[in-house]
Amino acid sequence: MTAAPPPYTTRRATEESDLAACFQVRKEVFVGEQNVPEEIEYDAYDPTAVHVLAVAADGTALGTGRLLHGPDAAGKTGGDLTVGSLGRLAVTRQARGLGVGAALVRAIEDEAVLLGLAAVDLHAQTHALGFYERLGYVVYGPEFPDAGIPHRAMRRTIKPV
Repeated sequence: MTAAPPPYTTRRATEESDLAACFQVRKEVFVGEQNVPEEIEYDAYDPTAVHVLAVAADGTALGTGRLLHGPDAAGKTGGDLTVGSLGRLAVTRQARGLGVGAALVRAIEDEAVLLGLAAVDLHAQTHALGFYERLGYVVYGPEFPDAGIPHRAMRRTIKPV
């Protein structure tokens, strides 16, 4: 008996069509559902970030996330160039509960390893702290607002220094 194909896969978004799908998921989730102003959802980091995409077997985009690294991440990681910054993690409403978010986090961590990074930071919406804690992230620092939504900084070491 052969195993069933996975209901979705994750990959680095390199083609223009993949990047467009990433931005569409972000628009649907952050702008449409969470009322984040569209003008702050897309920023100067998008062109140099590593974007990952989760897609269903039929090609439907299910989720996305991005990794900032080097100088782009320094402002979010306390200036440590060995730490990447995971952000813009979004899963479409119909794909929630399928493990897509966790798969995207792991895909971003894999990209961070390829870049030689030692850890990944993120700014989690406070309602999502448990999700990231289950994936090995640890909270540090005080709560702060981002786009009017309460957040906490978190970090996970991915490679011994």
